[in-house]
Amino acid sequence: MLKVIDLFAGIGGIRLGFQEAFGNEIEFVFASEWDKFAQNTYSLNHNDTPHGDITTIKEGDIPNHNIILAGFPCQSFSIAGKRKGFEDTRGTLFFDVIRIAKYHKPKVIFLENVKGLIGHDKGNTFTVILETLEELGYKVFHKVLNSKDFGVPQNRERIYIVCFLDKNIEFEFPTCVQPVAKVQDFIKDRVPPKYEYIGKTIYPKLEFEVTKPNTFYQWRRKYVRENMGGVCPTLTANMGTGGHNVPIILSKQGIRKLTPMECVGLQGFPKSFTYPVGMSDAQKYKQIGNSVTVLVIKEIALDIRKSLLSK
Repeated sequence: MLKVIDLFAGIGGIRLGFQEAFGNEIEFVFASEWDKFAQNTYSLNHNDTPHGDITTIKEGDIPNHNIILAGFPCQSFSIAGKRKGFEDTRGTLFFDVIRIAKYHKPKVIFLENVKGLIGHDKGNTFTVILETLEELGYKVFHKVLNSKDFGVPQNRERIYIVCFLDKNIEFEFPTCVQPVAKVQDFIKDRVPPKYEYIGKTIYPKLEFEVTKPNTFYQWRRKYVRENMGGVCPTLTANMGTGGHNVPIILSKQGIRKLTPMECVGLQGFPKSFTYPVGMSDAQKYKQIGNSVTVLVIKEIALDIRKSLLSK
């Protein structure tokens, strides 16, 4: 059985994808997440309470493992570009992944981040990340994938990095695996009135612009636009605060925003997923917006499993 650790775990989206792909062939032996609200959601859904801030946990105190999962935050690499590999990552959260991998030397490292990581600091940051992983002895594969190519109607591009300690292993990322589901498959006919826009200051503009059912629109702070291709705009952490990219729909109930649980579906989470009782909508939106599309993770994990079995 392969032992797995889940770093920057959020609400466990990456974990879910790997569990669906590997089944009882893997065992999670450690998780870390600093946000207390995300910890509560993770604990409720996985029966496993994450440890806190990974920067305060010594690598020797983490159980032995074969796979590292890490959707690490993309913070500034203050000296990235000097091409010092491992040394360039110090002071970043990516360094915590590296120091743990350097100590334990797992068979696989799986990383996920926003697409913009590739161009950060004119590409220097991404170069340092790849060079650091290779310096550690890993064979590295990376690719940008979009959630809309994996059965959910959400335009969400992310960079995925898969690293194998065995340099003889071959690996290919998955391609489009199924047609995009229809909008109406994710939208409920009736939701609580608090999600409706009628009676709010913005409503007259929305009434003029949001006219088609089974269509996703975006609130862009100063205007509304129809999202092309029949897919939802990228779900973000600020959906609960009326931020830049709020998805809007015209349902049988009228013009409204998506509910947190509809967003859960648009991230490919199972129907059994739930939030703690009493959690605010702002926290729910933040957590699912910061998470991953489980169906994409599952397909990558299936190919990782195939590569491991081939050896």
